[in-house]
Amino acid sequence: MTVFAAAMDRIYANPSMAAAAVWISATTSEERPIRVIRRAPDRITEFGAARFVSDTTMVDVRVSDLPDPRSGDLIVIGTDSFTIQGEPVRDRERLIWSLDLRPS
Repeated sequence: MTVFAAAMDRIYANPSMAAAAVWISATTSEERPIRVIRRAPDRITEFGAARFVSDTTMVDVRVSDLPDPRSGDLIVIGTDSFTIQGEPVRDRERLIWSLDLRPS
């Protein structure tokens, strides 16, 4: 295990940084508990001369917790349900998935 991977494990174990969630496969209904770090960046979309700012919901998940997320899978955080939209993206070290979510 690299030093970076060990640091990521500590961050995801910290209840102040990460939250417990459940991943549910859209194709097999398999369920798996995971830990996620929630982010809510604003997204700027340009259309002609206009710029639109919209809210987004994103989560970061360790690849070791969720090896193969797919668009359409469900992520449940507490009482909130979200569907993965678009293609999941891994970081440079291939340790973290960034998932773009939309409310279900």
